[in-house]
Amino acid sequence: MDGDKPYRVLIFDDDAIIRKILWQYFDNRKYEVLTFPHPKSCALCDIQSCDCPIQEACADIIISDLNMPFMKGLDFLELQITKGCKAKHLALMSGDLTATDADRAVQHGIKLFEKPFVFKELDEWVKVVEEEIPAERRLADWYLKDQR
Repeated sequence: MDGDKPYRVLIFDDDAIIRKILWQYFDNRKYEVLTFPHPKSCALCDIQSCDCPIQEACADIIISDLNMPFMKGLDFLELQITKGCKAKHLALMSGDLTATDADRAVQHGIKLFEKPFVFKELDEWVKVVEEEIPAERRLADWYLKDQR
């Protein structure tokens, strides 16, 4: 992995402006940033189980909007958990989160952000996440497999 980008974040949102804002935020923090307009546009959605090597994860953080085409963000995050995804820090953004969706997210330990979100809240959460990421952790290059 590039030494200038010690962390990796996956961002799912059908709003190109939100993706760009979040991309800029994380890029400024020296993250490797991968953005997707919906879960079905990401190779992770199609795999049957997590195929990252035992000591590796696909990302440090996965952030998803709730309502997107083809698949709700919460359904995608739950699917990743069910598959055994090793990404430990998951977040869900929504401007119209129902109590049922909030309960489902909380049961899985998924961080909730209301839209429009307050960058101070995001920033505080990201700082805590960065402190929790072990320095020796490794990230899988799953997204490069089709390019080799």
